[in-house]
Amino acid sequence: MTESPSPHESSSATRLPSDDRSAVGLPEPRGVGNFGDVEGEYWALRRGDAPGAGGAIVVDRSDRSRGTFAGGKAREVLTGLVTNDVLSLQPGTGCYAAALTAKGKILADVRIFVRDDDVLVDVPPRASAGWWTMVRKYVNPRLSRYADVSAETADLSVYGTRAHAVVAGALGLEWESLQAMDDYAHRAVESHGHTILVARVPDLGLEGFALLMPTLAQPAVWSALVSHGARAAGRDAVHIARVESGRPEWGVEMDDSTLAQEANMEELHAISFTKGCYTGQETVARVHFRGRVNRHLRGLRFDEARPVSVGAELHDAAGKVMGDVRSVAISPRLGGIALAMVRREVEMDTDIDVVWGDARGRARVVTLPFPPG
Repeated sequence: MTESPSPHESSSATRLPSDDRSAVGLPEPRGVGNFGDVEGEYWALRRGDAPGAGGAIVVDRSDRSRGTFAGGKAREVLTGLVTNDVLSLQPGTGCYAAALTAKGKILADVRIFVRDDDVLVDVPPRASAGWWTMVRKYVNPRLSRYADVSAETADLSVYGTRAHAVVAGALGLEWESLQAMDDYAHRAVESHGHTILVARVPDLGLEGFALLMPTLAQPAVWSALVSHGARAAGRDAVHIARVESGRPEWGVEMDDSTLAQEANMEELHAISFTKGCYTGQETVARVHFRGRVNRHLRGLRFDEARPVSVGAELHDAAGKVMGDVRSVAISPRLGGIALAMVRREVEMDTDIDVVWGDARGRARVVTLPFPPG
């Protein structure tokens, strides 16, 4: 069994531009680093055939923001804030959704988990400031008491082909029950002396579980996951898998200048067209029923595994700008890949010029998620 790296161990691996937290003023996640062997971590996630791997990785995602919404009106209040139908959810279920501006642009994307006594909302780090600003502006505490619980809670997430088995072993659960869970379904379990919320999440396009717990439980749960076969992983391996899955990250592929459908929120099941009103609904409905957006998030595949700058422009044969690169990765399975915002005129499987500075390359525009290598 491989030894669990120190929580503060750093890596000599180059950090991808889109994951440079210092550039956007984000703190380093608690208990996580780049552990150095990105390719080994990647294959532990994908196939589990790397030495010492058990078919899963564990990564600390405690830099995400977590908040609770309590009271009889909590689901109703949240339904009025986001694109999905929270009011119809029952305890033990959840959903993915977006919070929008009045013009239908994305302020934040959120994971929502309805529990017996409250609703837990989980937000990516770059989107947390916008989310909490919206909450303070629109949520009346007399209708739903809300609290930011990020500081006293932690998120250890397990992804991979055997994620269910690793989580089951570490927490003393039956693996069949975990494997049968739907996306965003969750359950509270008692393990290692604490109550831990086990939630099924599709964040990397693979089997995954977010373990949300008191911060005091984090060291024991981390050790248990590693001892049951999870390979400790850092941000770079997770970044590669996220790009392969085609899932946008707020502050990278999308922000408050991006329409929900431009970021493929419909395909990610983040929008309900049968629920009540919410901020930005008019724009989302108009695009869905009567219109179209001018650009979409797409994949790029390169013939060479060469680094491409984030922000590189996409040019057609006439030199017209047809989009820009949002994230790049060198995948051990697929080679050079990227996520880009591409104008709708560009058809799938079209070759396009990629231009950054004095450099130039060629890429093929593909649908997401990326096809098998």
